[in-house]
Formats: sequence, structure tokens, C-alpha cells
Amino acid sequence: MAWFKKVRKPIESQGKESRVPEGLWVKCPSCGEVIYNKDLVATLNVCPKCAHHFRIGAVERLRMLFDADWQEYDASLLSIDPLKFVDTKPYQKRLDATIASTGMKDAVVCAVGRIDGIETSVAAMEYTFIGGSMGVVVGEKITRAIERAIERTLPVVIVSSSGGARMMEGALSLMQMAKISAALARLDRARLPYVSVLTDPTTGGVTASFAMLGDLNIAEPKALIGFAGPRVIEQTIRQKLPEGFQRSEFLLDRGMLDLVVDRRELKAAIARALRFGLPADGPARRPPAAAVPVPSTAPQ
Repeated sequence: MAWFKKVRKPIESQGKESRVPEGLWVKCPSCGEVIYNKDLVATLNVCPKCAHHFRIGAVERLRMLFDADWQEYDASLLSIDPLKFVDTKPYQKRLDATIASTGMKDAVVCAVGRIDGIETSVAAMEYTFIGGSMGVVVGEKITRAIERAIERTLPVVIVSSSGGARMMEGALSLMQMAKISAALARLDRARLPYVSVLTDPTTGGVTASFAMLGDLNIAEPKALIGFAGPRVIEQTIRQKLPEGFQRSEFLLDRGMLDLVVDRRELKAAIARALRFGLPADGPARRPPAAAVPVPSTAPQ
């Protein structure tokens, strides 16, 4: 019988599982480079080949910005379902499922810690929590973070990563735009700096309010920033949008942003801005007291 007619038996499995654990490698969606997970963490989740910025969570963002431990505030606040909203599933069920899957209570983490020695009130948004949408709890926590900064004479940094206002809370969600903006106006009257960091994506009511109100507006490279999405705009005006429309570099060229900064240089850029905006003898500049470090997860 000719060699091509022979039927080879498949190699039988020896019943041993693969010794290569899952999740050790990540493929860059921009350049296709396969990156070892530990190498990616070492570069703050920025591709070492093409500088693509992977999305990171709120807690990772705080670890990146703060020098060491930080104090989290208002961690116990929970959203409710005031409108009894039902779309594909009841809003309350979606909240419960998201809380269970993310381990978070809502789409923002607010904390106080030191950025290069400068005590700062920081609010970092979490995109995996219903698209980082801004509901009543998000608005309340960010407002409290600003008021805390005014009371303690601290600067404010807000890191935005959001699809906008949370439609399941209706007008109550939209009210948070004015609420946070009013708190920022009080911060401005107190002559305390506010640095807004816009990451991918920052859209909707978040862009239309506090994300664009910073004394300094900084964005990460190629972040999607805008009110309506590009597909919605194209369908509305029936025209093809320019290349790179609503990306950080496009907005920087047109004066809507002050800086586009690589994540690996972001902490240093924020620290320089805070030093420039703070009074020389303000409390935020004082060295930390020699005390027992506060765990980063301690609620208030």
C-alpha cells in the first residue's frame, strides 16, 4: 500500500495537563506583539514595542500614582434603583452582578495619599463597573473627595474612564454633572489646583462636565475623548470623520487638552503640576508624619 494511503493513529494523550499556566502572555491589540505578563506590569501596562496603553483599573491607577499606602474613603456607598429601571434585565440585578464580578461597590475609588510627597485627594474611575458610568454614588463620592480636599487644603486629581452618565438612574445621574462642577468651583475659589487625567475612553456626561474642567487637562496617548461617539456623529452628519478624530492627539492640536503624557511619565507630570499650583507652605507640601501606614483598603 502506498505511503499516502496509510492511516496514522493520532498520538494519544498521556492524561497529563499542560504545565504552562494560562494568562502568562498578552497579545497587544495594536501591534500584535506577544508580551509576558510580568513585563507588561513592569511597564505600567504599556506595550514596550508600540506604546499601546492597555486599560487599567481604578486600584491599579492609585497604586501607580501614590508613593505608598493610601486611605480610601466612602467605600461603603452603594447605588440603588430609584426608577425601577428595566432594559434587558432589571438594573438592580445588573448592579448585584457587577458588584459580585468586580468586587467593587461602584465605578469610582476615592482616596488620599501622597504623589511624589504631595498629599493629594484622588478619584479614579473604574471602567469595568457598568462602563465606568456616572450615577448618584459616583457623583457623591467625587464631590466628597473635592470637599475633603477643600477642608484639608489639598489638591485634587480625577482620573476619568467612563462611558458617561448612567442612563438607568435618569435625571438623577445627569444632576451629578452640575453637582461635581459646583464643587470644583468651590475648589477653585479656595485656590487649590485640580488636575484632570483623561484615559481611554472618556465620553458622554463625564467629558461634558468635570473631565474637561481641570486647571490642567492631561490625556493618555490615543485615548478616545468626546461627548457622542464617532459612529453616532458620522450617522448624524452623514460625513466621514477625519483620521484620529476624538483621539487625544487630535484634541491636543485643537486646544482642548493641555498635554498628552505617556503613562510611564504621568506621575512625574502630575507632581510637577501640583507643585506649581500649590502654595509653598501649604499642608499638602508638609512631610508625612511618622505614623503606622494606613492600609489602602480601609473604608471611612
